[in-house]
Amino acid sequence: MAEVSLHKLNKKFDTTHVVKDVDLKIRDKEFMVFVGPSGCGKTTTLRMIAGLEAITSGEIRIDDTVVNEIPPMDRDIAMVFQNYALYPHMSVAGNMAFGLKMRKFEKAEIEKRINNAASILGIEGLLQRKPRQLSGGQRQRVALGRAIVRDPKVFLFDEPLSNLDAKLRVQMRVELKKLHERLAVTSVYVTHDQVEAMTLGDRVVVMKDGWVQQVGEPLELYNTPANRFVAGFIGSPAMNFADVTLVENGGSPVAEAPGLRIGLPGELATRARAKTGRKATLGIRPEDIHIATAADAPEHCFDADVEVVEQLGSEILLDMRVGAALMVASVEPTLRVRAHDKLKLALKPGRLHLFDAETEAAI
Repeated sequence: MAEVSLHKLNKKFDTTHVVKDVDLKIRDKEFMVFVGPSGCGKTTTLRMIAGLEAITSGEIRIDDTVVNEIPPMDRDIAMVFQNYALYPHMSVAGNMAFGLKMRKFEKAEIEKRINNAASILGIEGLLQRKPRQLSGGQRQRVALGRAIVRDPKVFLFDEPLSNLDAKLRVQMRVELKKLHERLAVTSVYVTHDQVEAMTLGDRVVVMKDGWVQQVGEPLELYNTPANRFVAGFIGSPAMNFADVTLVENGGSPVAEAPGLRIGLPGELATRARAKTGRKATLGIRPEDIHIATAADAPEHCFDADVEVVEQLGSEILLDMRVGAALMVASVEPTLRVRAHDKLKLALKPGRLHLFDAETEAAI
């Protein structure tokens, strides 16, 4: 197998700097996911690992070998694209065999590898079909099979599920996870979908404007985001934010805004104390807001005007106005609430986040 290392990796297109000083070590057999909005540099980084894009500066290593100048076909990688890129005139077996034939593999070895990959992917009965006779999910399996038969050191996935419908994407996510556990090959996966990133990745790299914002396990990014961007990008529905001022209240810091006054608990209060008198951004996830009860401390409660009620079956999303801020709460589906209702809500104090108003870094 293989470890992939990126050191001070940069890419410029003329004067446009699209990947900036990426330092990253992808461990042997790890499933690493790059996630971020369009234009953040994630696909360009993947293409540089593949050798499909020349690097401007920096170094890429696969194991102990610097591959900067090594052509793609000699890097011992296999790539699965968003576009399945299947040859329409070839059968499934022909598509899977093509790369091996180009490398002069023996016929018996080619057949063995194709049958093995077909068995893993459950497409044994499709080997003689042409791509036009396959569904989107079946074509994606063939594209995966074409990569598997290579038996590479590294798999690279460039948004491979983007062309599938929602139900099939969920199914293929599960299949990809099972496939990785079975093959145990170092894998790098690019997506703009944070749900895919959270469910697939052993670790996740969040990128914005060419910079790596944070690297960590999915729950690490969810629970302890490094900055406001990561906090807002990871999690669905997204984290709520409110612009506040940190003020003293009897020796304890309080986050204050029009229509909102929240006491800060424990360690967060300690960190916020040095910022007293300054602007900050308060963050709370929709699932950490609930209807207030007698057990909730007053300093963790607030009033909200419901603007939209989204009934999703397993939960209800309340789009609300809290003072000057817009917030979303995820509440029990048994709650009876309508638009324009006024509610008393409470938040879980241990789940509060604070971000510096200028740097947007977590406080």
